[in-house]
Amino acid sequence: MDLFRPDIYQKSIYTINYSKLKKSGIRCLIFDLDNTIASKNENVPSKEVLELFARLDEMGFYLAIVSNATKNRVAPFKEKCNINSAYRASKPFKKKYLKVMKLYNVKDTEVACIGDQLLTDILGANKLQLTSILVNPINSNEFIITKINRFFEKQIFKKLTKKGLFQKGVYYD
Repeated sequence: MDLFRPDIYQKSIYTINYSKLKKSGIRCLIFDLDNTIASKNENVPSKEVLELFARLDEMGFYLAIVSNATKNRVAPFKEKCNINSAYRASKPFKKKYLKVMKLYNVKDTEVACIGDQLLTDILGANKLQLTSILVNPINSNEFIITKINRFFEKQIFKKLTKKGLFQKGVYYD
C-alpha cells in the first residue's frame, strides 16, 4: 500500500507550497496534464496555469509535463507553457520519468511529480522514489480509462484510510 500513498496531498496545483519544495532540494517539477493542470475539455492552458508556470520558472524549477495522452493533446500545452513534455508516457512505467530526469540532469531526490491519480501519477513517482504529490481532480468529466482507474482507486483509498495512512480532504505537505 505504501506505493500508493502520496508524500504530499493538496487541493490543487495552486495550493502546493513550492517554496517549501525548493528549500527541501526539489529542482524539477513533473506535472500530469489531464485533470491536474487542465480539464479534459480544455485544449490550451488557462491564464492561471501560465502564470503559475511563469512563477515556478522564476523560482528556478525545471518544469515538464508527462502525460499518457497523445502528442496532439499535449502539444498545445507544451508550446504555450514553453516547457518540455512527454506524451504517451505509459505511466506508471518509469521510462518517461527517467527521460526527463536525464534531460535536466537531476537525481531522484530532486524531483516532485504532481498528478490526480493514484494508479498512474502517484504509483509511477513512488516506484522511482520521487516525491509524489496528489491533487484533487479538476472535475469528474474524464476519459473512459480514467473512469475505470477511479473504480480501483476507490478501493485503494478505502484500504489506505482503514490503515490510517490517508484521508481524502485532509491535506498535508
